[in-house]
Amino acid sequence: MENLYIKSYHGIIPKVLFDAKTGNCEISGESSPADVLVFFQNLNNWFDEYIERVKGPISLTLNLSYFNTSSSRGIFKILTILKKYQVAGGEVKVTWHYDEDDQDMYEEIIDQSDVAELSILIVPNLI
Repeated sequence: MENLYIKSYHGIIPKVLFDAKTGNCEISGESSPADVLVFFQNLNNWFDEYIERVKGPISLTLNLSYFNTSSSRGIFKILTILKKYQVAGGEVKVTWHYDEDDQDMYEEIIDQSDVAELSILIVPNLI
């Protein structure tokens, strides 16, 4: 299975680095892709393949300074995939970094965690 690497692009596309050997996955930067469905479907497909073929632990780190509403839906879909894997016995850890002054993002993280029923370690970025 291949790693997934997407280079960040001008505050539109976040950096994505998913390691198939370790299960360490990171999404960072800003996310407001023009075709958000296609962008996040690629990420979902990677997770689906990893879960089916590798069946290893997954550690997802989110470190987004900004994401639009469509990206929020894409992130939520990833969280639901990870929750389903966890319920089936997979090891899942999610860490979400945020700017401690961004109360809206903090509340979005809490909401995503509650609705997906997935525990998320919320870590403020200290400047």
